[in-house]
Amino acid sequence: MASETIGALGLGALLILMVLRVPVALTMLIVGVVGFAQVISWDAAISQLKTVPVEVLSNYSFSAVPMFILMGVLAAHSGMAGKLFQATRVICGGWKGGLAIAAVGSCGVFSAISGSSLATASTMTRVALPEMERYGYNRGLATGALAAGGTLGIMIPPSIALLIYAVLTEQSVGDMFMAGLVPGLMGLVMYSLTVTVVMRLRPSLAVAGEPTSWREKLASMSGLVPFFAVFLLMILGIYFGVFTPTEGASVGAFATLLYALFKGLRGRELWQAVQETLALSTVVFFMLVGADALGYFISVSRISFSISDFLYGMDLAPIVVVLCILLMYFVLGMFMDSIAMLVITVPVVFPIIQSLGIDPVWFGIVTVLTVELGLITPPVGMNVFVIKAMAPHVGLGEIFRGVAPFIVSDFVRLVVLIAFPVLTSLFLL
Repeated sequence: MASETIGALGLGALLILMVLRVPVALTMLIVGVVGFAQVISWDAAISQLKTVPVEVLSNYSFSAVPMFILMGVLAAHSGMAGKLFQATRVICGGWKGGLAIAAVGSCGVFSAISGSSLATASTMTRVALPEMERYGYNRGLATGALAAGGTLGIMIPPSIALLIYAVLTEQSVGDMFMAGLVPGLMGLVMYSLTVTVVMRLRPSLAVAGEPTSWREKLASMSGLVPFFAVFLLMILGIYFGVFTPTEGASVGAFATLLYALFKGLRGRELWQAVQETLALSTVVFFMLVGADALGYFISVSRISFSISDFLYGMDLAPIVVVLCILLMYFVLGMFMDSIAMLVITVPVVFPIIQSLGIDPVWFGIVTVLTVELGLITPPVGMNVFVIKAMAPHVGLGEIFRGVAPFIVSDFVRLVVLIAFPVLTSLFLL
């Protein structure tokens, strides 16, 4: 049997196992090892099974993952998130839909040190949703704003998704982070504008908040200081070459730990934060081990090269190929977790992107943005289900209806980034 045929059968088996609800990480590992054995030999596959985990777990670049997760967990446990929302609530005081805009803004600022969309969504839902409900906000609008705001964590640096893409494609992590700045800030602004538009069209969904004076607004900004201090420490340090992105993650985690200790985080709460970090990191690393094994199989089966040759034979323009790949990501995003989607598909599509001469940094940004859409689109929008778990009294239908305007906003942002690729390179050195 030809290696390309084995590769195609392997990808089919991958989809079948996922439909059968086998854990994604285990699915990738099984298909990767068995497929590699069919193409090369079982001895080589067993040897690979011994070396792949060591390669992944000893990869220095991946050591930033638990550091980013730890930052977000410590920020949640130390009360930083609560002060953040109170600050943005006061700043937006008196605005129609101000609490929803404050929730989006809080998600954007929190994601600047979290790196995880799911962590951002769950943390800010605990903090902001009760306040919005107390003021009589429509539950669909409130949860939709939080679900959409949570997706900012996948784009605004530091981002675990951008880090994984960079390592899988051997791109500069610093370049990916800097390229994500403008698209991430665009998302924050456009989501806020989306709330404003919704309020214009359906003013009954929310009420104006309590007006606040300029003095109160300025005083409330103290709640933003810890976040911006950690964020600027990392980003400026990376941008000016003071430390690498991996070292920056450690610096940021240490700074957040100092703040948490200063605020009285001790003993049991500190240990709970460490346990949560370990649990989340284990899930990510298990996926990366599976993805590495699957990547070896895809490489030796040459399936990606066959797909590339097929596309060349169709004589399609590079932008058409990119749009087809993004459409695939959008469809997959309706059913799969974002990180799993990246680690499964990037080894397949990236050789195609390279062969077409497309800028890998720009492609990474538009890919991650498309993956971001999958976090809030039915039937399996991970952020929506996280918020449903945090607020069981709100129906899934309500959340999906509330998030629909933000999906439109994301499509507009994606079109702008495709039309103007220069937006991803404004901060590149």
